[in-house]
Order: sequence, then structure tokens, then C-alpha cells
Amino acid sequence: MTPASTDDLRLEYRPFSLPLSTPLETAAGSIDHREGFLIRIVDRSQPDEPKAVGYGEASPLPGWTESLEACEDALERAQAAFSRGEFARALEAVDRQVAARHGLTLALADLEATEMATPLYRYLGGEPMVARVPVNATVGDGSPAETASAVESAVSSGFECCKLKVGARSVEEDIERLRRTRRRVGPDVELRADANEAWTYDEAMTAIDAFADLDVSLLEQPLPAGALEGHAALRGNGVRIALDEGLLEHGVDAICATGAADVVVIKPMAVGGLDIARRIAAWVAELEMESLVTTTIDAVVGRTAAVHLAATIPDVPACGLATGDLLEADLGFDPVLLEDGSAVVPQAKGIGVDGVWTP
Repeated sequence: MTPASTDDLRLEYRPFSLPLSTPLETAAGSIDHREGFLIRIVDRSQPDEPKAVGYGEASPLPGWTESLEACEDALERAQAAFSRGEFARALEAVDRQVAARHGLTLALADLEATEMATPLYRYLGGEPMVARVPVNATVGDGSPAETASAVESAVSSGFECCKLKVGARSVEEDIERLRRTRRRVGPDVELRADANEAWTYDEAMTAIDAFADLDVSLLEQPLPAGALEGHAALRGNGVRIALDEGLLEHGVDAICATGAADVVVIKPMAVGGLDIARRIAAWVAELEMESLVTTTIDAVVGRTAAVHLAATIPDVPACGLATGDLLEADLGFDPVLLEDGSAVVPQAKGIGVDGVWTP
């Protein structure tokens, strides 16, 4: 978004910290809270009250984005540029701080979509009407019995696809977790696994051999991000390979050149904003790969924006967007209804969130 004039725009931000209802155990470590910054850009062109407000979220996550301190420094520089009416310099000020850039560009996009009275996904270039996008449930590490129960509960709630975090324990234990889960929920539920770079090549092959028999549809980032050729060698053995961390380290072209993935996982917060995520999704489609959207366990502003992003991707597979229940508290009311394994896309103007900027 490039507004015609920024003289009347004001950039504000405030910090937040949200605990998770239960720590999410992954191979990369435990996540027990999310910290970040709620951003708003206010159009003060009318003297009596704001003409419009745009919201953004910058929620850094160690290992994926810049630090919380670097994010705040970037937002402070952007705010100073806004105070001088220098929009272009505000974008330059966040530089390569991807969470800060996500928050700033999201607030600008929400502002303009709100002023145009159109849902954010349509502003981004999506179809005139997208009612729903498919979503998966995310299940953290646990014993085989705990994992099977958690997936069964998700299926009872309407989810037809569940992603299990693996890699925090032995490969044999993870195989047993998937085996127990498959027995519990039957053959019709799509099961995926996410190893977060935890395995060696031999461990990954052992898992894939078993997962193929269990009809696991997708294995996400089994090897370290740098191992593109290793991921390429894992493909074609009965389980599709998805790259997440590998996208951030190498980019789409390198993944395609090595044949390292069937699916590319796009996290808007980690790539630097919805505009960049949209370009990645379009390029992935041109290269005849598949893309899906996930959050970094964002608060309601970032999470809802990711739903809008997914709504712009034709025939998008189940995405990791049903993460709101992982938070014990949130910034405000969640406008996204989860129903029968789908997220109902908000049709209000802009992102569709309200009441998040409380005194």
C-alpha cells in the first residue's frame, strides 16, 4: 500500500504478552507465551474523529524472526518517520526486521481496505467471495495415549486434518504416537507430522517408512533447514515433504532447483508481511508446488490476517490457522468462526477485528 499522502497518518504501538493455555512442546523447545506489539495507524484527516484505523501485529518468535528488542527498535524508527510524514522512510526504517515489517504493512493494508469498505482478502487481490478456508488442528508433543486423545478430541470438534508435533522424543516413540492415533481416529482423518528440523536423514527415513504405512500425508521440515539435498532424497517415499524453516533460509528458487519439497509452508510473520507472502504463494504455484499458510501462534490480529491471506490462494490445502485456542488470553474478540474443519473468512471491511486497542 502506498497512500497518496501520509501527512495525517499517525503510527502508534503498544507491547503485549499473552500466556498459552498449555505450553506447546515442540522439537525446537517449549512455547509458553507470546510477546509482541499491537500496532495501529490512524487517519486524522478529519478534525473531530479518526477517519479510519488500521491494525497490525508484530509478534517476534526466536529462531524465526528478529528479537523482541530489535522489533521494538524498528517500530520506534518507523514511528519517527511517520511523525515526519515520510512513509517510504518508515518502510526503510524496519529494514530486515520481518515481524516489524509484517505489523507495519498489515496496519497500512487494513487502513486502506477499511477506507475502501472491502474485506482484506479482496483488497489483497482475492476472489470476490471466499467463504471458508480449510484448517488443521495442531497437537503438541505428548505420550501416545495423550496424543491419540488430543487428536480424537479435535476430530470430534470437526477437524478433518491434524498436525502432530514430532521430534522431541525418539523416532520410535513418535511412530508409536502416530500408530496409536491412526488406530483411534480411523482412516478418514488426514494426519500430518512436523519435526521442526529434529532428525538426521536416517531417522527421517525410518519415520517415513512407518508413516507411509500409516497414511501420514505430510512430513514438515524433518531435517535441518540447510539440508535441501537431504530433503530432496526423502521425497517420493510415500509421504510428501514440506519445508518451513527451509523457505526462510533458502527461498523458493533454491527449493525448486534442488527438488527439495512438495509443499512450501508460509508464515506471514516470518517472511515479512502479507504482500511478500502473496508473492511467495504465486511463485510456488508457478513452479507447480503447493503452498499452505500457518501462523507463529499469533494473537488475533496476525492470526485473522493469515486467514485472509489463505483466502487469496486458490485451492489452498488445510492451513495451520486454528491456533487461537492455544492462547489463554487474546487481544480482543476473535472474528473467525471455526466450523467443520474450516475457518469462516470475515466479510467485514479490513481485517475485521475490533476492540483490540483498549485504554
